[in-house]
Amino acid sequence: MYKKISNLLFDLIKPIAIKVLQNGNYPQDAIERKCANIPEDGFKKEDHVIMVHGVSVGETNALENLIKTIRKEFPESKLVYTTGTWTGQDLAKKKLGDYTDLITYFPADFPKIVEKFFDKINPDIVMIAETEIWPNFAIECKNRGIKLYVINGRISDNTFKTYEMFKFIFKPFLKLYSGIFTQSTEDNNKFLKLGASPETTKRMNNLKFDIKQPEELSFDKTGARVFLAGSTHQGEDEIVLENFRKLKANHNDLKLIIAPRHLTRVEEVKSLVEKFGFVYDLRSNSRNSLNGIDVMILDTLGELGKMYRFADLSFIGGSFNKTGGHNPLESIVFNVPVISGPSIHNFKDIYAIIKNADAGFVVEDEKEFLEISDKILSDKIFYSQTVDNCVNVFNEQQGALQFVIDVLKNA
Repeated sequence: MYKKISNLLFDLIKPIAIKVLQNGNYPQDAIERKCANIPEDGFKKEDHVIMVHGVSVGETNALENLIKTIRKEFPESKLVYTTGTWTGQDLAKKKLGDYTDLITYFPADFPKIVEKFFDKINPDIVMIAETEIWPNFAIECKNRGIKLYVINGRISDNTFKTYEMFKFIFKPFLKLYSGIFTQSTEDNNKFLKLGASPETTKRMNNLKFDIKQPEELSFDKTGARVFLAGSTHQGEDEIVLENFRKLKANHNDLKLIIAPRHLTRVEEVKSLVEKFGFVYDLRSNSRNSLNGIDVMILDTLGELGKMYRFADLSFIGGSFNKTGGHNPLESIVFNVPVISGPSIHNFKDIYAIIKNADAGFVVEDEKEFLEISDKILSDKIFYSQTVDNCVNVFNEQQGALQFVIDVLKNA
């Protein structure tokens, strides 16, 4: 019955839906692929096909390591990656193009389109990241014997309230999943309350925590404590430099490494540092230590993630404006306490975990920024406990990547 109603709706709204996509600046290629007008790309019926779906940019970033690991562990399989947004599609092509056999759009959830999609792709296993419940897609997976999983599953409180109102609709479809694997016990319980099967619903932890420390970098910080401000945006450098000026009055051994998010802003940052009267140098000037300077401007590509190793305290930029923050785990992976401003919506799930573990701090203004920074630098017991919390939160959250690989091996 659901399929019949969906097919009727599809015939009625198809012209309108296409017009909406066109008005939403979706390229024609995206519209075609959402309607499953995609090339077969040499796929054969006997191919073993693994399909992974991440709706947009955040999910694609979270799934990067998984895709690379699947490629390594299952070299003979065809690997398909889908997104729901054109921004996610663009990022996937840049980051995952060398590791996948096809990157395309998730099909619109109408039986005719889903059937057409499966006729071309013919996956054996489908893994959908976080929370995407598509009834017709789930029905067709069941009909074709395709194993369907939710991985890295999470449901926000607001989304849960909406789903709960329509539990009578979602409950039968959740039973069609071969497994629902969640980021936390709380998320696990939400899926169970919506009607997911207790036998196939488990906690797997969070894929975003399955990162490793990058390779070591040659650098000398002897005799100094380092405050690292990473990925700063326009308007944040002044906040960081003013905070550093006040901190340095009480902590003479403190040095600052500041890394603008965009290297086109290096000259702007240099001018600001000069206005504050700090002695500085550029990393690109073969600067390999902090001796003789107050501030080092990190103006090289690909070194920020490695430089957190030398920090005692870090600030994550993009958080004192509307950018939405950047990944705090680049610092936490080195057991370095993190401070961010209030704009963290790009990584709100990660911040929720590290805040709850007291491994990081989200401040509302410059005054609180200074207070927390000074406490970390002044209170040895507080600092030591925060470092321990960084260690503990990683130990608790890691293991998700291997969990998914084991699921694939046993599917």
